Amino acid sequence: MIGSLRTIPSVRIVGAAVLLAIAWVQAAAAQDFASERRRMVDEITALVRETRAEIGKGGFDERVMAVMARVPRHEFVPADQLGSAYRNRPLPIGHGQTISQPYIVALMTDLARVEPGHKVLEVGTGSGYQAAVMAHLAKAVYTIEIVEPLGLQATQRLRKLGYATVEVRVGDGYYGWVEQAPFDAILVTAAASHVPPPLILQLKPGGRMVIPVGAAFMVQQLMLVEKNLDGTVSTRQILPVAFVPLTGKR
Repeated sequence: MIGSLRTIPSVRIVGAAVLLAIAWVQAAAAQDFASERRRMVDEITALVRETRAEIGKGGFDERVMAVMARVPRHEFVPADQLGSAYRNRPLPIGHGQTISQPYIVALMTDLARVEPGHKVLEVGTGSGYQAAVMAHLAKAVYTIEIVEPLGLQATQRLRKLGYATVEVRVGDGYYGWVEQAPFDAILVTAAASHVPPPLILQLKPGGRMVIPVGAAFMVQQLMLVEKNLDGTVSTRQILPVAFVPLTGKR
């Protein structure tokens, strides 16, 4: 009994020391990630200037850049890619899929011109990163992933991080999400051979779709599709990109 009374304080001290050490490591890691995000945003800003001729502007919307500096990309990459989380390049996330290059995420978000009251459809959830970025700008985000394990993982990840305005569905995004249509903006994060007609139908007049179009595993063109108020559609090529192919039955 006496021996037990003597050991309890030391156990508590050791336990407290461990908790303090863990807290210190977590705080240091958070600071490192914040610093890396700032560097990532600086790289995006520099690349926007380099591509201004193609994209038609020398800077992205300040709201978009603020969100890029805020969303924790390291939470959306596999553990073995953690050290590369904020590098300006795509990263593998398993099942033959990738998380897009931060510059491309920012570009597609900027092109969509989303406002706070908007409803957005994303085709190709992947890790959930693009949906998280969009959730800071839109009222609601509906995102579809055809690879079931990725869809389930993204659902859990987004829920854990508090993205309550994002709803994930496992299914074929080619056909969109009829029950939630129409959408103010649609982002397709996989390359299609053509612009899917169901997505055009689900786009609101005055809405915008951003989609890579071209052959699988080749250089594609990032396209801006605008639905005019009279229902007609206009398209514009933005710049060459390389996305994984859009899959599904059609």
